[in-house]
Amino acid sequence: MLELIKRITNVDVTEIHDNLTLPYELRMRGRLRATTETSQDVGLFLDRGPVLRDGDLLQARTGEIIRVRAADEPVVTAHIKAGLPLARLCYHLGNRHVALAIGENKQGGWVRFPPDHVLEELAEHLGAVLSRHTAPFDPEPGAYAQAGRASGHHGHGHAHAH
Repeated sequence: MLELIKRITNVDVTEIHDNLTLPYELRMRGRLRATTETSQDVGLFLDRGPVLRDGDLLQARTGEIIRVRAADEPVVTAHIKAGLPLARLCYHLGNRHVALAIGENKQGGWVRFPPDHVLEELAEHLGAVLSRHTAPFDPEPGAYAQAGRASGHHGHGHAHAH
């Protein structure tokens, strides 16, 4: 089993040994056993913290580099006019503390989230047109993601007993 122990950046694409495709739920874990695209067994032995993002690179104890891919999974994409309607939709969905992927295309803005009938009803109430399908789910990392990783804090302003 290949032991993936380190997050790395700035690697030439020719150095990538294999791809590891995982759904969002598994990309939140630092410890995991999985299988790569070429059926190689790997184990994740990573620091707790940031969610693995589509395209992230991991290095094995023996030097191999594995690229993380977001798996297709059931999602709902709420399509809405860009600008204030999109901002309003993001605000109200985000206020429910749900992970959201946000984007824009020629047709306007969109917000993607895991299927949930309450969130879907809210999105439709705010004027969104919903599409239920499978697609990679790679939500926004959050405003404090980088700061939290660098400082050891987790992004909000109150103390915890550790």
